[in-house]
Amino acid sequence: MRTFLRALAVVVAAAVLPPLTAGHPAGAVPSAARPALPIPGDPRGAGLPPFTGHAVAPRPVTVPAVPRHPFMAANGAGNLHGDAYQSDTYEGPGPTGRELAVRGRLQGGLCGSVTFDSRGRIVTVCMTPGLAPRLMLLRPNDLGAVASLTLPGTAGSSPTEVSGGGYFYLDERDRAVVPTKDGTIQVVAVRGDALVTEARYDLEPVIGAAGIVSVLPDWTGRMWFVTGSGVVGVLDPATGTVSAHVLHGETIANSIAVDESGGVFVVSDHALYRFDAATRGRPVVTWRAPYDRGSRQKPGQLSQGSGTTPTLIGPADGPGGGYVAITDNADPRMKVLVMARGKAGPEMVCEQPVFAPGKGADENSLIAVGGDLIVENNYGYVVGDHAILKGVLGGRQVDTEPGLARVHVDYTTRTCSLAWSDSVERVPSVVSKVSLATGLLYTFTHPSADELRSARGKGAAAMPDAWYLTALDVRTGKRVWSRLVGAGPLFNNHYAPVTLGGDGSAYVGVVGGLVRITDS
Repeated sequence: MRTFLRALAVVVAAAVLPPLTAGHPAGAVPSAARPALPIPGDPRGAGLPPFTGHAVAPRPVTVPAVPRHPFMAANGAGNLHGDAYQSDTYEGPGPTGRELAVRGRLQGGLCGSVTFDSRGRIVTVCMTPGLAPRLMLLRPNDLGAVASLTLPGTAGSSPTEVSGGGYFYLDERDRAVVPTKDGTIQVVAVRGDALVTEARYDLEPVIGAAGIVSVLPDWTGRMWFVTGSGVVGVLDPATGTVSAHVLHGETIANSIAVDESGGVFVVSDHALYRFDAATRGRPVVTWRAPYDRGSRQKPGQLSQGSGTTPTLIGPADGPGGGYVAITDNADPRMKVLVMARGKAGPEMVCEQPVFAPGKGADENSLIAVGGDLIVENNYGYVVGDHAILKGVLGGRQVDTEPGLARVHVDYTTRTCSLAWSDSVERVPSVVSKVSLATGLLYTFTHPSADELRSARGKGAAAMPDAWYLTALDVRTGKRVWSRLVGAGPLFNNHYAPVTLGGDGSAYVGVVGGLVRITDS
């Protein structure tokens, strides 16, 4: 596995990282130095139909708005999950399916978190195992590089490494606040067509050698961070003061959520926490809610525990102080858990089992559509055997378990029920998203070998490793359309999200770089 990843790093990096030209400092590669290279693979899918279904007219969904964070970019533009509540919804549109065009471009690694500066340009971190991550400024239409900055440290050799820049945020001043593998937080400003490092905070004296998983600001501007080793910390950027709380014997593999009351919500592999800042910003545990972490790390998960970043529902000054939702890791059936999130304590609202017994796992955040929650099934995504190796080491395609579901929550009766459940779509690892303007759920699907064989007809040659942007009706869960994005290991999104741009385009980070899918 590591041999393949090193080879992949060399091939991808060599394709997009020519020698620096004289007069340009290391890490500041101008756009002229970057050739426009498509992602290697088969964009036509070896005979598969490029599009199924039909275009639709937008059917907006009306839900209460998530409050705008004063120290982050506008909702939908500032972080991987879209906003401070980690709702994974967008007020703006996504593709409707009208003559969908696909463009992919090599970027020297997987570009996971996609954010947008005030001019609509993409700010993202691209990572390849074993190489230094790079902060990229890209044009949104052709994905061409405007500027590039090499970040400290190297991405881990493990393909499931989550620290080192994946969970960064863009602030209200067009500055990327990036956690790194070397225990620092870098603040990098977008100035014209350049990326300029404004500040560097060294946290190693407090956190040791641990890589930082995620960083987000609270409503006063303090930067909260978490590490894989269970450290929850606070950095005051005005003074550089750092304080921390250690969750002994617990690990953290997901991002955090913050609300306007000062609550910071963290899920470890054992429990869900609410933190608040005490005197001088010191992080303190307000409450702790253990959950059923199951008996095993299921295939498709990064740890034995919840795979979800906490999702917040409703304002902090509403009933219960608002609500927070995660999944547990129970056997035989995983459950969606909804709790009140106020300071008084984590009062359980309801829980809903989802997916088949022994075949359910979720390594991605829930989607909050009003008070309802959408959950996906990632069970069976085994990196060592899966599409990242197919066609390179001759590995067979391993099919993940299908499943998406919408959980309806009645906050008056404190009950959960299934609004709809899909048992067809296979979603190996993407962070799916909802456009409230179009009324569609966007996900990245990977049909089974049998499904691909049926689509191509009897007697077809070896099955392509095909990846699709698929849109479902958020009200019913029915597939509306599905667009082939490409075939081959470099089109695997590998835990990267779907991101919706201001013009209605969808972007997906893939092992080879980044792809854009848009209505023509």
